[in-house]
Amino acid sequence: MSSPDLTDAEREAVLQVLQGTALSMGPYIHQFEEAFRQYTGLPYAIGVNSGTSGLHLCVRAAGIGMGDLVLTTPFSFVASANVMLFEKAVPVFVDVDPLTGNIDPQLAAQAAADLSAGGSDARRWLPRRGWDDGARLKALLGVDVFGQPADFDALHQVASRFGLHLIEDSCEALGAEYKGRKAGTLGDCAVFAFYPNKQITTGEGGLVVTADEKMAHMILAMRNQGRAPGDTWLEHTYLGYNYRLDEMSAALGTVQMNRLEELLQKRQQVADWYAKHLDKVEGVTAPQIVPSTTRPSWFVYVARLDRHLERSLVAARLAERGIPVRPYFSPIHLQPYMVEQFGYQPGDFPVTEDLGRRGFALPFSGVMSEEQVEQVCFELASVISQA
Repeated sequence: MSSPDLTDAEREAVLQVLQGTALSMGPYIHQFEEAFRQYTGLPYAIGVNSGTSGLHLCVRAAGIGMGDLVLTTPFSFVASANVMLFEKAVPVFVDVDPLTGNIDPQLAAQAAADLSAGGSDARRWLPRRGWDDGARLKALLGVDVFGQPADFDALHQVASRFGLHLIEDSCEALGAEYKGRKAGTLGDCAVFAFYPNKQITTGEGGLVVTADEKMAHMILAMRNQGRAPGDTWLEHTYLGYNYRLDEMSAALGTVQMNRLEELLQKRQQVADWYAKHLDKVEGVTAPQIVPSTTRPSWFVYVARLDRHLERSLVAARLAERGIPVRPYFSPIHLQPYMVEQFGYQPGDFPVTEDLGRRGFALPFSGVMSEEQVEQVCFELASVISQA
C-alpha cells in the first residue's frame, strides 16, 4: 500500500547514533524538536513515541478526565477517540462533511450549545449509555482527515464560545495549510505522527506542538515518567508514562524534516497523476480539495466508489490482479468495543457510514511512478467495467 522514501542520508544518521553511546535522550531528539519549532513557528515541540501517545498527553494536559465530554468525529483512525477512553472521558460524536470527511462545524456548534444547556436537547447528542448525568463538555478534538485540515476557524469559534480546549489531530496532515496557516498551529495543541506511510517517518513516533507553556511543561514531564523540571531520576511530580522518542528515530526524523518540501512535492505529483488517470474511470470519485485548504498534504489517496458498486467485490478482484486496496475508514462508533460500551447502532451517523462504505485507499507513496499509477487505474477501470 505504501513505501517510505529513504536515502543514504537517513541511513547514515541512524548509523551515527548506533556508533555512539546515547540511544535515548541524546542530541538528536533536541534537533528533531527544533526542526518543528522552526517549521511551525510555535515555541514548544515535544517528541513522543507515537501519535497516539501525543494525543493522550494533550488530553491529560487539558485536564480531561472521568466523565468529561469531548466533541469529536467518528470518521477517523480509532486513536483520536481512544485517548478519551484512556482517561474515562466520553467521546461525543458529530457527523462529518460529506465532501472532506472532516467534522461538520455546524453540527459541532449545535451539539456544543445543546450539551452546554443540558436537558432533553443534550441527550440527542449523547450515546445511548456509558455517560453520567452532570457530565460537562470539556473539549473539542478535530481531525485533519487524509491530510486536509478541518475548518478550524469555525471550530475555534465553537471552542471560544463554550470555553472548550481545542485539540488538533494533525497526525495525517504534516505540511498541509488552512487559509495560509500550517496544520498543527490551529488549536491549543496539535499532534503529528510519523508511521512509515506518513509524509515523513521515524518508523514509529509522534510529536506535540503548542504555544501553551503550562500544557507544554506538563506534556514534557508526562512523556518522561512524570519527571518535572528539578526532579531527580527517581522523583516523579506527575503520574507519567514512558512516551519518549528514541535517538535512532529522532535522527531519522531530523533528516526527513530537512527533506520535507521535497517529500511533499513528490506526494503531490503522485496525487496529480491519480487525479488525471482516475478522471477516465467511471464509477469512482477522486478526493476533493475545498477552498479553505490552501495546501493539501497527501497522506493516503482515498477515492470513493459510486453507491451501486460493491467495494468488497472490487477489492477482491483488484487483489487477484496484484493491486491492494483498503477500506478507509471503518466508522469508530461501529467498532465492537464502542458498540458494547456506548450502545451505538448503524444509522447513528449516516454521512460517516456512507463514506466508510464507499471509501477505499489506493496504493500511494512518494516513490511511485506514473506508470504504476496508470496500472492501478487501468486495473480499477477493468474491474469496475466487469462489476
